[in-house]
Amino acid sequence: MNLTLKVWRQSGPQDKGRMVTYRVEDISPDMSFLEMLDVLNERLILEGDDPIAFDHDCREGICGMCGMVINGVAHGEQRATTTCQLHMRHFEDGAEITIEPWRAAPFPVVKDLVVDRSSFDRIIQAGGFVSVPAGSAPDAHSVPVRKEDADSAFDAATCIGCGACVAACPNGSASLFTAAKITHLSLLPQGQPERLNRAKAMVDQMDSEGFGGCTNTGECTAVCPKGIPLDTIAQMNADYLKANSK
Repeated sequence: MNLTLKVWRQSGPQDKGRMVTYRVEDISPDMSFLEMLDVLNERLILEGDDPIAFDHDCREGICGMCGMVINGVAHGEQRATTTCQLHMRHFEDGAEITIEPWRAAPFPVVKDLVVDRSSFDRIIQAGGFVSVPAGSAPDAHSVPVRKEDADSAFDAATCIGCGACVAACPNGSASLFTAAKITHLSLLPQGQPERLNRAKAMVDQMDSEGFGGCTNTGECTAVCPKGIPLDTIAQMNADYLKANSK
């Protein structure tokens, strides 16, 4: 496959960025998107140019490190797929592909396609944990949990914190991420004692980071590689209202 890539290049957070066009040739359809970028970077290094910086780690769709806007869509147009699991066979030979970083004020560009997502870490630090001492692990099935609650908690817990929801949202909202991190604890018995305080602390931290508000557009869940449903935001909002009405 021969492709034309238009890639966002930016030397640093304070530098002015620009789109740079590259041609890549003899790309295997079985390569992942990141492997294709690896091939381009090897060529750039041999030519004495600066390689394109991009985040990656596990390359198995688990860690949430990879993330870029491909042809205007966070992670690309394949549903429920991270950038590292996107393969070149989904593109036409001769295609022109635009590659940009996440676009949101709380995600400042570090370099090229790399953004600083430490705002997510601070949201988790505000309350995304169970601080109540629980002792040793209980015996299996000693704490009954409704299957519906267990399934919903598991769905929310699959969030990998990639930030695609923020990049896709026209408001730059982190509501889906924050809701997932709140809901996967609030639906389980272990998360009940701190449920309302957790929701208030994490939502307040999300707001202080500069993320926009949710207007139920639904772009977040459409691009979420784990398919986290929109009703997790409704659950978060309900808990937040209860916390503020105490």
